[in-house]
Amino acid sequence: QVQLVESGGGLVQAGGSLRLSCAASGRTFSSYAMGWFRQAPGKQREAVALISTGGSTNYADSVKGRFTISRDNAKNTVYLQMNSLQPDDTAVYYCAAKWVGVSSRYDYWGQGTQVTVSS
Repeated sequence: QVQLVESGGGLVQAGGSLRLSCAASGRTFSSYAMGWFRQAPGKQREAVALISTGGSTNYADSVKGRFTISRDNAKNTVYLQMNSLQPDDTAVYYCAAKWVGVSSRYDYWGQGTQVTVSS
């Protein structure tokens, strides 16, 4: 089992940047695929960026070229660098983990961190 704690959210003006961090507990972090998801008020949760155990990445079309996901297995941490933020990026951002080879779903979730982008 893994526990996830996000940090780095806040209020930023349009065009600004934020970096989210997600610290994971446990000794098998490298065995988990990781993802950042977000949910805006009145909308469904959506996947923003995913990173495999090997470092391969996937992004939602809406954030390609602006967001970068990365992981540091030595620090048990996954990051989301968000540049050129827009008001539509306003949401609660969640970190999630999927135990590769054991589960096909993201079974572990953090508590979320609020990102608000003002126009």
